[in-house]
Amino acid sequence: MNTRHLTRLLGIELPIIQAPMAGVSSPAMAAAVSEAGALGSIGVGATDAGGAQAMIAAVRERTARSFNVNLFCHRPAVAKDSVERAWIDRFRALFAQYGAPPPDHLSEIYQSFVTDDAMMRMLIAERPAVVSFHFGLPPADAIGALRDAGIVLLASATNLVEAQVIAAAGVDAVVAQGWEAGGHRGVFDPDAPDDRLGTAALVRRLAGSIDRPVIAAGGIMDGAGIAAALRLGAAAAQLGTAFLASDESLADAGYRAALASDAAHRTAMVRAVSGRPARILANNFAALDADIARAAIPDYPIAYDLGKALNAAANARGEYGYGAQWAGQGAPLARAMPAADIVAVLAAELAAAMDRDHG
Repeated sequence: MNTRHLTRLLGIELPIIQAPMAGVSSPAMAAAVSEAGALGSIGVGATDAGGAQAMIAAVRERTARSFNVNLFCHRPAVAKDSVERAWIDRFRALFAQYGAPPPDHLSEIYQSFVTDDAMMRMLIAERPAVVSFHFGLPPADAIGALRDAGIVLLASATNLVEAQVIAAAGVDAVVAQGWEAGGHRGVFDPDAPDDRLGTAALVRRLAGSIDRPVIAAGGIMDGAGIAAALRLGAAAAQLGTAFLASDESLADAGYRAALASDAAHRTAMVRAVSGRPARILANNFAALDADIARAAIPDYPIAYDLGKALNAAANARGEYGYGAQWAGQGAPLARAMPAADIVAVLAAELAAAMDRDHG
C-alpha cells in the first residue's frame, strides 16, 4: 500500500526514481526514464532560472509524463579570502604541471535555492509535477507556495533528525540517502558529525519513525536491490549510479572509462573537489583529498570553482583523473545501455525478485 500510494502521488507505474545528478542526468535521460514508467529527474542546482527553465522545456519536448526537478538548498557560502588564497596556492604547482595558471580568485559559482527568488518564480510558473531538495530545505513560505501550486515535494535525509524536519515541513516523501550513495552527501550541515548510516539501516529507522513514504537511495543497482529496499519498508528506490553509463548520460569519455575500470571498486567520500562531502570514483583528486584538512577547504561551491578549473586544465593535456566522477559503492554493477532499457531490466528483475518472495 505504501508503494501504491507513492507511485500514484508521483504519477508513475514503477517504484523507481532516477536520481537527479546535476551535470550528468540530461533532459533526454529524464524523459526516457519517465516514458518507461519510472520517475526521471533533472538536477538544476548548477544552473540559473533560465537554464533550469530550458531544461524543463527540453524534458517536456520528449514526454508528457511527470518528472522531478532537483534543487540545492545549501547554506550560502561564506568567502574567506585567506583560505581561498591558500587553496589556490596549494594547487599552483599542479596547474603548472598541466601548463595552465590557477584561477586568480574563486567565486560562489552556484546560487542556493534558499536565496534564489528567480528560480522560485520560474518553478511556480512552470509547475513541474515533482520538485526535490538536497542539502536541506528552502524557507517555509517557499515550501508552502510550491505545495499550493500542486507540486509534489521530496527531500533528502541522511539521519532521523533530518527526516523529522522534512516531515514537519510538509514535504510529501523523504529520500533516505545512505552512506553508499554516489555524489554529494545530502547532509543539512556538512560540518556536523555524520552518523554515516548505510541505506538499509537508515530506511529501517525512518520507515518506523516518520509518517511519510521513504525512498531508499544508495548502493541500489538492480531489481534485487530495489526489492530488498521495499522489504525493508521503503516505498520506492532512487538509483543514480545505475544510470551513469546510459546512452543519455552526460558523463564524458574519461568519466565512462573510469567507471568501467578498477576505480569503480574503490570509491571514496571526499570534500576537496567541491567543498562538501561527496562520493567519487578512486581518481587523482580522491587521492589528494586524504591529506587535506577540512579547515583548509573553502566553502561549497567556492572550492568547486578551482576543482572545475583544474579538471579543465588536466583534460586539455589528456588527464581525466581530476574530474568530479561521482559514483556510489555499487559502481561496478553499472550497465551501458539506453536509459529506457535500464528501467525495463530493473522492472523485470524487480518482478522476478518479488515473485521469489511470494513463491
